[in-house]
Amino acid sequence: MNKDLAYRIILLLVLIGLGVFLFVHFDLYLFFTDKNKLISFIKTSRYDQFVFIAIQIIQVVVAVIPGEISGFIGGYLYGPLWGTIYSTIGLTLGSWLAFMLARFFGEPLLEKVVKKEVFEKFDHFMEHKGLLVSFLLFLIPGFPKDYLCYIMGVSRIPTLTFIIISTIGRFFGTAMLSISGNIARKEQYPLLAVVVVAAIIVSLLAWRYHDKI
Repeated sequence: MNKDLAYRIILLLVLIGLGVFLFVHFDLYLFFTDKNKLISFIKTSRYDQFVFIAIQIIQVVVAVIPGEISGFIGGYLYGPLWGTIYSTIGLTLGSWLAFMLARFFGEPLLEKVVKKEVFEKFDHFMEHKGLLVSFLLFLIPGFPKDYLCYIMGVSRIPTLTFIIISTIGRFFGTAMLSISGNIARKEQYPLLAVVVVAAIIVSLLAWRYHDKI
């Protein structure tokens, strides 16, 4: 093991340990699992838009945190337009950061974030199916896109290409969550059901096309 790799592994372990300590000690994970606590936390901040964007960045980098709650809250607090815009900014920055972390630390980080069999499956897709499948996976609502950012970070894909694919691919799901959050705030539940059905149809079509590739 060369000195550069050893340094990166030590730095990685220190960062992981610090992150785990902060999340457990300050109960930060509760903000990402309780919608009401997260809304209250954001609304009480003077710079709530920046806080929301930071939350979106964190939930991408800490891939185990579900992103659907924060995306929904974006629409609930800021409406469909600005909710989508703020979420897109945060998700793009978070995706880029996860991608660059994987590119810097390499497989030692990937082994901590993604199971080996999952990585091998996506690595096969990247090698044999190319960028189209990656875009489709980002397009599917509910798909664990945050892990995909780390996997693509150790691939040969250029950074700018990744940013374009991830941003455009995430946009539909982001918009749907923002619209759903806004509808829920207005208690327009029949319309919410229509949005959910539309998202399901798009997901099924994307999976069907993905299987044919």
